Amino acid sequence: MKKTNGKTLYLECYSGISGDMTVAALLDLGADQDVLMAGLESLNVDGYSIKIGRKEKCGIDACDFDVVLTKGLECDWNPDHVQDHTHEHEHAHEHDHEHGHTHEHEHGHKHEHTHDHEHSHDREHTHDHDHTHDHGHTHDHDHTHDHDHTHDHGHTPDHSHRHAPALSKNQEHIHIHTHSSSDHDHPHGAPHIHLGHHDHRNLLDINRIIETSSISPNAMELAKRIFHIVAVAESRAHRKPVEEVHFHEVGAVDSIVDIVAVAVCLDNLDITDVIVTELYEGTGHIRCQHGILPVPVPAVANISADHDLPLHITSIKGELVTPTGAAIVAAIRTKDSLPKNFKIRGIGLGAGKRSYENSTGILRAMIIEDMAAAETSDRVWVLETNIDDCTGEALSFCMEQLFKGGAKDVFYTPIYMKKNRPAYMLSVICSGDMIPLMEDIIFTNTTSIGIRRHEDTRTILSREFRNIATPYGEAIIKVCTNNGKQYFYPEYDSVRKLCSISGQDYMTIYSLLQQLAQERK
Repeated sequence: MKKTNGKTLYLECYSGISGDMTVAALLDLGADQDVLMAGLESLNVDGYSIKIGRKEKCGIDACDFDVVLTKGLECDWNPDHVQDHTHEHEHAHEHDHEHGHTHEHEHGHKHEHTHDHEHSHDREHTHDHDHTHDHGHTHDHDHTHDHDHTHDHGHTPDHSHRHAPALSKNQEHIHIHTHSSSDHDHPHGAPHIHLGHHDHRNLLDINRIIETSSISPNAMELAKRIFHIVAVAESRAHRKPVEEVHFHEVGAVDSIVDIVAVAVCLDNLDITDVIVTELYEGTGHIRCQHGILPVPVPAVANISADHDLPLHITSIKGELVTPTGAAIVAAIRTKDSLPKNFKIRGIGLGAGKRSYENSTGILRAMIIEDMAAAETSDRVWVLETNIDDCTGEALSFCMEQLFKGGAKDVFYTPIYMKKNRPAYMLSVICSGDMIPLMEDIIFTNTTSIGIRRHEDTRTILSREFRNIATPYGEAIIKVCTNNGKQYFYPEYDSVRKLCSISGQDYMTIYSLLQQLAQERK
């Protein structure tokens, strides 16, 4: 992600994973809440508020991140887009609800929704909903409307409780609606979004919302990558081209917030490697607008297949891995196994919204440090281009710029090209996030018109740099470790400088520095 020497994150998904669980765990791990809120506010999306607090799950204190839909918009959840959602849970809760929802609209139509509820319930459980709709009207999608909602529940409502969030996130068929420019005034012409149920949003629409925000470029690209993964999975599930997929779960305001929040928090924590060993998933079926679906739901199964995500199917009746959670793992996972020896440098616990037997309902996130003294595995990208019409001076300058830009290594290899012309192959080793900068430097400073690239792995020794004092001044030594044995390599610039000061030859100073480093280790 942001830096090549950043932190390693381990996500322990023994209770599955969802977007809100991930955000909560990262906040608990130390992500800056002010940075997160500033990033979310810049999305120009409304119709929600954020609640960040603590929740006890199985006696364990965890952070709770909740996207609360604005009062008056909750009715868009069940009546128009969500029908008959049932999780077959093994818990002793029965919910019969009776809600009467009447929706009056200025454009002259009336909705009547009847829900049978007799309840005392917890929002973490999902219920069977039977909806009776009496519309008696036609919809014109090109209108602006106001909603007056009258609710007759037959009981005193608890406004801290919402029925909708108990639904599995992949079932939330809520869409976003763009206000006209006269509704709100926002800088840079950014679209202002509110929750509504008459517009559908595709991947391009979601990307525009993200691109007009002020979050960092790294967080922006990560959020877009997560959405793209879900889009591909949904396109396969519905047999539609990606550009024709209209988002349901990920188009909902709370899922836009969850995904962007994850990207912002990961960037803020300076995470560069993410380890996810396996995803614990439930079993059984869920009932949604598309009918009865097996667990894992199609989107999660497709993401798992496309990105080689290891699933561990449990006996828990219900959905533990949401499409958003699976997409997050697919987008950020760099390793699938823990190092043999490591130290834990930080722990964050994110609370889930639902409760199941034999599951804590917590996502644990840990910052870890690999303690292997010998070697470390590293993933890098190799960029290559063949050049036969560029001066040696230009190639030398290009190498300098590539190293200044953050390349891990740069080298030229003499080759022969077509018509037997002598040439050079420029090779650059860099991290994935540095590719755009490296390619721009090459195109700007050489005559290259094409660059090959491929991802590779390498084995590197752990290393550190030390300053040591000498009779001629300070010098920098690179210290590498392999199987407990240390090796000392004086830096070239330091050797050259001390040669100039002392009048000694290169090998004499080099040997002196190695000897001093060995004595002071």
